[in-house]
Amino acid sequence: MLSIAALQTVVTATPFDGEPSDAELDAIEQELPLILAEVDLLDAQITTLDRPATELDTRRIRRARNRVMAARRDLTNRAVTVQSGGAA
Repeated sequence: MLSIAALQTVVTATPFDGEPSDAELDAIEQELPLILAEVDLLDAQITTLDRPATELDTRRIRRARNRVMAARRDLTNRAVTVQSGGAA
């Protein structure tokens, strides 16, 4: 039987401090418009869970979906531009 005890020091050599790294914080900041748009869409959908959707609710959901799609488009375009080195 192979013992893995010797590998444990390698696995736990860098303790996790519980804080996100700078790269993770930058990624979150880049995705923040999409996150906020998705929260707005979720809020609009939650309002219609316990009652029939009114015309105003329908418009609110449609606009929120459009904002999500626009945020996704912008995020994707930004990622493609960065990967291609700015030459789009």
